[in-house]
Amino acid sequence: MKKVAIIGAGPAGLTAAYLLGKANVAVTVFEKDPTYVGGISRTETYKGFHFDIGGHRFFSKSQEVEDFWTEILGDEMLERPRSSRIFYNNNFFSYPLVAMEALLKLGIFQSILCVLSYLQAKVFPIKDPKNFEEWVTNQFGKRLFNIFFKTYTEKVWGIPCNEISADWAAQRIKGLSLSSAIWNALFPNKNKKKGDGVIKTLIDSFRYPKSGPGLIWETCVEKSKALGVEILMDKGVKNIELKGDLWSVHTSKNEVLDGFSHVLSSAPMRELIPCIIPALPKKSLTAASKLGYRDFLTVVLICKDEDAFTDNWIYIHEPNVKVGRIQNFKSWSPYMVPDPEMACYGLEYFCFEGDGLWTSSNEELIALGTKEIDQIGLTKPSAVVDGYVVRQPKAYPVYDHEYKDHLNLIREALKQYKGLYLVGRNGMHKYNNQDHSMMTAMLAAKNIIAGKELFDLWDVNEDAEYHEGGDRGAASGIVGRAVPEKITN
Repeated sequence: MKKVAIIGAGPAGLTAAYLLGKANVAVTVFEKDPTYVGGISRTETYKGFHFDIGGHRFFSKSQEVEDFWTEILGDEMLERPRSSRIFYNNNFFSYPLVAMEALLKLGIFQSILCVLSYLQAKVFPIKDPKNFEEWVTNQFGKRLFNIFFKTYTEKVWGIPCNEISADWAAQRIKGLSLSSAIWNALFPNKNKKKGDGVIKTLIDSFRYPKSGPGLIWETCVEKSKALGVEILMDKGVKNIELKGDLWSVHTSKNEVLDGFSHVLSSAPMRELIPCIIPALPKKSLTAASKLGYRDFLTVVLICKDEDAFTDNWIYIHEPNVKVGRIQNFKSWSPYMVPDPEMACYGLEYFCFEGDGLWTSSNEELIALGTKEIDQIGLTKPSAVVDGYVVRQPKAYPVYDHEYKDHLNLIREALKQYKGLYLVGRNGMHKYNNQDHSMMTAMLAAKNIIAGKELFDLWDVNEDAEYHEGGDRGAASGIVGRAVPEKITN
């Protein structure tokens, strides 16, 4: 009899649990959090206010993923307009960038210097660009690189741009042309399509659960339970042990549950690998210990501020503040804020667990957020009536120059463990979007139900680029999303 243990009640784990439950497979989900499901896609609450951990758009080119969201939540999914900007040098710029608007807001003198810098890059390009800075400079000139690429990239990843591979830049910024955007803006074609003159075209709208992404995963839990799936909260996993063809799960509560034919894990790879019995070879254990992560915290400010701004989020390219992105939760959904006269903003700070930001007290972080949102000009400190802090460890896997070697060692060693699947962003140490994570779980579930390896989960998110442009549900599979790879000098 098939009996499946799932570690982690995030998008990957719960997608697999629901689909396996529908196929009458016995499933037990182990989640270490005592309260929340959804992982980084959860919705936290404070005094009736709901807030997302990072902002999660529900848009996928996979029809299978789109159908899953609809099946789980139905009419509780809103269609929301996409609205975002960039803040730099006391100016707000449309995002995606509109070439002429960007140049005008930079001012005549700065714009001339940007154009001259761009022309210089075209006439005297850097030969064989080896890093992100050199590649982007060749495409846009040094000045536009410094304005629109350098600060935000380094805030998010904590890596200098000259230490990030040029390949990543080519993947993420492929097909962008400043000259063609300016030309289209100056000499518009009467047959031009919407979006011409925009440096990069993204989706205009997306679906979003009424009270945040956690709603879909909370509903998924209830529907999974109705199918017989067992959801164990506050039950972390200490060890998983393979005996013959069956797995035992040792919980953090010193319980042992056994008889599992399969284990699906979305736990961070660095944490799971040392927990496997019998142990992986020493080289693989060492490799797992060297996998890195970028961490993340959100400073939530509750304000007596009905409509200070209407963006879903704003990218902060300004180097004089530490905040990297600001979410406006009411613009994601009006149901996120219980009082229409109030607003709820999430200031996102990218950091490493244990650094100065991470270890700051909640009071210090709320004070920093209040100061910086005033500095940016979005609201006054007098409007801030309350605050809250959410810390999210291991938000993004880090791709340093050794990570591929580490993963290859681990993947090879895992082949000896029958019935073990790694799924999701942290489970596979891949920068998966929510839909990518779900797809890995869908394929794992299909393999288990079929009783054979029909799909290789590692093929998900292997394409060079991921664009939000295009039609929802247009592809049968999922295209990839790249992360910066650190290079050695």
